[in-house]
Formats: sequence, C-alpha cells, structure tokens
Amino acid sequence: MQVGTVESLWRYPVKSMRGEELPEVFVGFAGVYGDRVAAFHSATSRKGLPYLTAREQRRMITFRPHFRHPEKAAAPPNLMDAEKLGATPVYADRVELTLDVETPDGRTLAIDDPALLEMLRDGIDEPPQLTLLRSDRALTDARPISLIGLPSIKQLAAETGIAVDKRRFRANLYLDLTSGEGFAEDRLVGRSLRVGLKATFTVVDRDSRCMIITLDPETGEKTPAILKTVAQRHEGRAGVYAVVLVEGMIRRGDAVELLD
Repeated sequence: MQVGTVESLWRYPVKSMRGEELPEVFVGFAGVYGDRVAAFHSATSRKGLPYLTAREQRRMITFRPHFRHPEKAAAPPNLMDAEKLGATPVYADRVELTLDVETPDGRTLAIDDPALLEMLRDGIDEPPQLTLLRSDRALTDARPISLIGLPSIKQLAAETGIAVDKRRFRANLYLDLTSGEGFAEDRLVGRSLRVGLKATFTVVDRDSRCMIITLDPETGEKTPAILKTVAQRHEGRAGVYAVVLVEGMIRRGDAVELLD
C-alpha cells in the first residue's frame, strides 16, 4: 500500500555542517552514500558523542561541504556489476571522496586545512582540540536513515506560529505522506517500507530532538520555541529513524510503500 512519495533527498557530507539536496541517492546498509563521512572529534565532548557539532559551534551549520569529485560520490563505483551478482557494492576510495568546505566568508578550504579547524574553534569558550575523522559509514548519532513527513513540519509551523524551514530537521528523506496528518510517520515505527523499486527499510524509533532544530539553517540563529513545542506537545520527538534491509537507489518522487 502506498503511503506517500519522496519529496526530497538529502545528505550531510560533514557531520553538523550544511546538507546538500540530491535528485537520487544510493542507500546502503550503512546509510546514504556519502552521508556524514567526515566529522571533527572534539577532545572535550562526551565519549558517547565525541564530535564537535552545532550544539557547541552554531556557525558550523552554515559551512557548506561538497565533494571535490561529485560524479564519484553519487553511488558506489561497482554498483551495476554488484547488483547483477546480488552482491554488496564496495565504496569508493577515500581519495575519490575528498571534501572541500565553503566557509561563511566565501573561501573554499580542503577539509583537512588547519585554517578550517581554527575557524571551527573560533568563539568557543575554552576551544577544544579538534581532529578530523573519516568513515565509510555515516557517523550518525543513532540510526543510519532519518525520515520526516512534511505534514509534521507544517503542523509545527501552525503550533509555533513560525515559518519552519524543513532543513532544521536534517533528515535524509522528506516524505509527502498521503494522509496529510502531522506526525503520521510515528505510526510507521516497527513496520517496513519499500522506497522506489528496491530499497527497503524498517522504521525502528522516533527521533529524539535536541537544540539543533532551533538553529536557522542559513544564519545559525536560535529559535527556542521550536524545540519547546516539540518537547511539550510531541514528547521531544519529531521524525523517525530507520535501518536498511535491502540496499538500492532512491529518487525524488519515488513511491513509499508500506509492506506489512
């Protein structure tokens, strides 16, 4: 049964930096290809979440990462051959997934440029030691895939009286759900979805939210009322997490089907 369509697809090459919208993505067991493949380890962060994020450096959300070779970051290089064999594709070499970052002042720096580290440390009380981390899997806080329905964002806008930019929620998939009901995705927890021709997910939990949704994705300015409303009216949660059962390509406009 079809429950909606994919309104847009996003990945976030560097954890806590700005995302990029794509017309199609490969979704593997580790998450969206190219999603959160880099992060900055902070010596002062909690051991369970040892990264510098926009919680500590609000300006971080305004930095724009992009792959130096975008054509090599679209999907695994042997995807077609692997699919013919029913095999799991391999990821590209890290050199092929090299990242550059456009800074708020318009400069473009390599991800490992010391000047970028200094910009990220700037303005933090007791600036932490930062170390660049790279990973083949998405360095997400919880599960590899995040989804949210557009009706939920529309409802939050009505509840707060604020024009809520969907990008605040940093989802991989934004869904146009057929029901039109806010927070309808909550009812998908424990159920399986097929998105497009092949990719299959199980929705495993609701997404607990933190102060990052208060940050304007363009400026980094805070709007605390959004998180307050999520906490008071929706148990602090907005959107859902999923794990991948079957890998595959997903495209904007693809059908989202409930399998059970």
